[in-house]
Amino acid sequence: MNEERLTKIILAPVISEKSTLVGEKHNQVVLKVLPDANKREVKQAVELLFDVKVAEVRTARIKGKSKRFGRYTGRRSDWKKAYVSLQEGHEIDFMGAG
Repeated sequence: MNEERLTKIILAPVISEKSTLVGEKHNQVVLKVLPDANKREVKQAVELLFDVKVAEVRTARIKGKSKRFGRYTGRRSDWKKAYVSLQEGHEIDFMGAG
């Protein structure tokens, strides 16, 4: 796999109440990824960028919401997120411990 593509696959961590709960309970990380990325690419990208071992990757496509601002309507973009299960003893800390 092209290393340049792997560095662009992960867009951002998803920081929410649900993702924090999943992280604590199941040793998983929730990431926003490119919509055309597959599970194998996500696994390779996480292992390359964060130097951890990945056990499993699950992906989900999130449909954009329709929003209104006064009389104007718009639509948010569709996006994709990945639930990345890490092997025992590995962890990714986005908050930084100090």
